[in-house]
Amino acid sequence: QVQLVESGGGLVQAGGSLRLSCAASGRTFSSYRMGWSRQAPGKEREIVAAISRGGFNTYYADSVKGRFTISRDNAKNTVYLQMNSLKPEDTAVYYCAADRDGGWLQVGTETDDYDYWGQGTQVTVSS
Repeated sequence: QVQLVESGGGLVQAGGSLRLSCAASGRTFSSYRMGWSRQAPGKEREIVAAISRGGFNTYYADSVKGRFTISRDNAKNTVYLQMNSLKPEDTAVYYCAADRDGGWLQVGTETDDYDYWGQGTQVTVSS
């Protein structure tokens, strides 16, 4: 199993930036493909970015493409989500997710692809 702890959320004005971090427990972090998801009030949870085990492949939802960047540092057991040009519609609770299935280059683009979840961190973008 892996435990995930997110940090870096907060309140930011539209057009601003935030960087989320997700620290994972254990010594097999590179065995997990990772993702960031978000859930806004009244909406379903969606995967907004994902990265393969070695970091070679990434996925972005259309709504964040060109503004968000996912990266990972396997030596630090950490995955990041750099969020630029934030919009009020980006306001949500952001969750880190991990999964051990799939090949080395595969990314998980659906919430059902992931077995482990963090507790979430709130991101609020004011207009």
